[in-house]
Amino acid sequence: MAVPKSAAIYARISSDPDGLALGVERQIQDCEKLAADLGWLVGEVYEDNDFSASTGKPRPAYLRMLDDIESGARDGVLVYHQDRLTRVPMEFEEFQEILKAADVRDVRFVTGLPGISSEGGLLALRILSAVAADETETKSRRVRRKMEQNAEAGLPHGGPHRPFGFEDDKVTHRTSEALVIRECAARVLAGESLRSVAAWLNETEVLSATGKPWQSTPLRTLLRNPRIAGLRAHKGEVIGPAVWDPIITAAERDQLIAVMDSRSRSGRRPNRRYLLSGLLRCGKCGHRLYSAPRKDTRRYVCSKGPDHGGCGGLSIVAAPVEEWIAQAVLFRLDTPELAAALAGKTADDERATELSKQLADDVDLMAELSLMFANREISRLEWMNARRPIEDRIEATERQLARSTGSNTLIGLAGDGKALAQSWADLNLDRQVAIVSAVLDHAVVAPGTPGARAANPDRVTPVWRL
Repeated sequence: MAVPKSAAIYARISSDPDGLALGVERQIQDCEKLAADLGWLVGEVYEDNDFSASTGKPRPAYLRMLDDIESGARDGVLVYHQDRLTRVPMEFEEFQEILKAADVRDVRFVTGLPGISSEGGLLALRILSAVAADETETKSRRVRRKMEQNAEAGLPHGGPHRPFGFEDDKVTHRTSEALVIRECAARVLAGESLRSVAAWLNETEVLSATGKPWQSTPLRTLLRNPRIAGLRAHKGEVIGPAVWDPIITAAERDQLIAVMDSRSRSGRRPNRRYLLSGLLRCGKCGHRLYSAPRKDTRRYVCSKGPDHGGCGGLSIVAAPVEEWIAQAVLFRLDTPELAAALAGKTADDERATELSKQLADDVDLMAELSLMFANREISRLEWMNARRPIEDRIEATERQLARSTGSNTLIGLAGDGKALAQSWADLNLDRQVAIVSAVLDHAVVAPGTPGARAANPDRVTPVWRL
């Protein structure tokens, strides 16, 4: 039999949490030694690092090796052990068919079976492949049951990376990161966008647990995670309390989920240009003022028509009114009235928890209704008639929830309005909006004096939330 002139070395390891590829490197070294002993020439080394051979999922290097065998580029295969090649019997049979079609007869292993160049070796490998598949399934069952037991006991999951906010034992809080989580939660509850909070984290050089900058999606995942509320989840479901202490309360997590889900449904645009969007009312008809740029000037206007319903008879330049309201908010932060309002925050938190549960129930009901329509269990008319009262309840609950959770952003700011004024211009617009919205319910803009050119702050009357 001719000695292979361009053999393939295949190396694979299932798990490499450190990313050092030491397991595959050792396999390659042993295969290269075997090639030298046999007098084989190696054409290429194929490495699948951190890939399982028991799931049936594609392994890039393995598939590339099969293509090269089929094309005739490789005339032999060297593998450390047969289970590095595959643990799936069907995949092994496919490998055999490719070898047969390409007339490749030499496959050698460093340990275990010497090779499969004979019919006896082929039969033995088929048997070992079936045994390995059964062992893999048995091990998987044991691992799954162990994971279930750990979850039921509230013990941490044994993944390779520590969660943000916790030390390597996944139980002890990492104090600096726990404080960051509380701050992020407070900002989001107060109305700040995830994009804005992620930008703040990156500006302050706070990295994720894996050392990466923050983006909106991983931040959303972190704030939805039951772990930060001291809860243990398994397969996406909360199954009970965990052995570690919570970083935020379960009620706060419920509020966070409700707020984030509400924003997702509303399709709120992340890029703001106006501080007081949704917070100004027309002094003539009472309708909301809308942002409306004209050339180089930002304005708020009362818009008429079927989509807005206003009188169309009032407008105000944005910059002055935004400056007046910001100054009024910063002044109010230092007033006894606001301190007295914040004293009732505990009752607000309890109410917010109740509202969050109501919102979650109605969202689930809406999803169930949509599924019934999709399955043609109800007609379009029945779906629309049933949907309207649920949507109305969701909108009303979201408004109440916004009022209940707004004071979270004022933690540490009440009584410090003068200091905040010095850094106000440095805050991003989302952060400014969150602070203003926490204090101000709305402001009424009165009609201006005809022919007046100067901005008049007396036109603006704030109505305080706190």
